[in-house]
Amino acid sequence: MSDFVSGFWSVYVALVTGVSILGCGVFLWMQSKVKQVPAGAEPELKDHVWDEDLQEYNNPLPRWWMWLFYITIVFALGYLAVYPGLGSYKGSFGWTSAREYEDEMQKANAQYAPIFEQFARQDLKSVAADPKARQMGERLFVTYCAQCHGSDARGAKGFPNLADSDWLYGGEPEQIKQSILEGRNGVMPPGLLAGEEAKDAAHYVRSLSGLAADSIRVARGKEKFAASCSACHGPDGKGMQAVGAPNLTDQTWLYGSSETTILEGIAKGRNNQMPAHKEFLGEAKAHLLAAYVYGLSADAARTDKK
Repeated sequence: MSDFVSGFWSVYVALVTGVSILGCGVFLWMQSKVKQVPAGAEPELKDHVWDEDLQEYNNPLPRWWMWLFYITIVFALGYLAVYPGLGSYKGSFGWTSAREYEDEMQKANAQYAPIFEQFARQDLKSVAADPKARQMGERLFVTYCAQCHGSDARGAKGFPNLADSDWLYGGEPEQIKQSILEGRNGVMPPGLLAGEEAKDAAHYVRSLSGLAADSIRVARGKEKFAASCSACHGPDGKGMQAVGAPNLTDQTWLYGSSETTILEGIAKGRNNQMPAHKEFLGEAKAHLLAAYVYGLSADAARTDKK
């Protein structure tokens, strides 16, 4: 009921609930007054007919079935007396879902915290090489990170691939851990170039990674890039990890490499934020999670060397 600022809604919910239960009780009482058809007698047929010849007998509910409904009503009244269900009334037990969640989290922390702390005292690279720690890190990743980066950690449009060796803010274990704990906020300002100048710059950017581009526009775009883009992406277009500016000379594209997509980024800018998880996960879980993500990148680097 915390979403409703008026006390009217508490009364309304309690009233609707009470009237509904009372209505069910009255209906059952009315049905209990209907006499059972004597054994051997023909029950009355209802007037309505379905499918030309299908009719319904006017039989009352069986007594055992009716008593089950009465028991349900009694159970409902007992439940509403001890648990919240009548508006803002908290019930005699004072139960809340938030308190139950906190109790469950305390039990889980008591059980698993020693395991997390065991790995938290180890070097991140050592944790990444531990099979047990890797399994635990994978479960944490699927729970907290897969919604954005995918269950295989290969990301999606606007969400970085964590299973390769390309990193916006650095792929060393401590850098990954800092990203998890503190979050990241990558911003590309909009409107630095427009019209034909933006198109020239887009062709130049495509040429940096070997994509098809108009040579005349590339020549013009190089000057525009140096004046408007090199402060973040570097004069060679290889990016700057300090500000999260991506490398434009490789084949890794966060939003796509088409001319239309690049022009959209130049015109509208980009604002890509990863929330901080320090308060939510805590140091020990973030340590294990960072080790798992680092392990994914290390595996990719070894595969690339092969």
